[in-house]
Amino acid sequence: MPATAYRITDLRDLDAAFTIREKVFVEGQGVPATLENDLHDRTDARHYLARTEDGTPAGAARWRETDNGVKLERFAVLEGFRNQQIGAALLHAVLADVQAELPDAEVYLNAQINAVRFYERHGFRKEGEMFEEAGIQHFKMVLG
Repeated sequence: MPATAYRITDLRDLDAAFTIREKVFVEGQGVPATLENDLHDRTDARHYLARTEDGTPAGAARWRETDNGVKLERFAVLEGFRNQQIGAALLHAVLADVQAELPDAEVYLNAQINAVRFYERHGFRKEGEMFEEAGIQHFKMVLG
């Protein structure tokens, strides 16, 4: 079932993305809501929503510029839609926009341990040691 992902321009879509993140990170993984929602959500982050073929919101992501390049963040896919190419659709939409806007920037992210293989399949490599963020083990990963 092909998914579509796109940059959010509508407040209803932004609300759907925040709801997905709340379910995945706060309810599903126990991340404190104060950590999950930060000032970047309302200031400099660009947000994305993925929908299933029938239009159901299924995944969300964001990216923002930092002093170190472009950081991909908050990739979340609802449990019932995992392993259905939702994450890949999100990643491709985000990377296409990043490439168009900032083609020379280093692209990086902090991947949860269980997502490392997904990002490796999409051209990212681990950099540095494992670390903990919000009580979850992560690796920094860099594109290229």
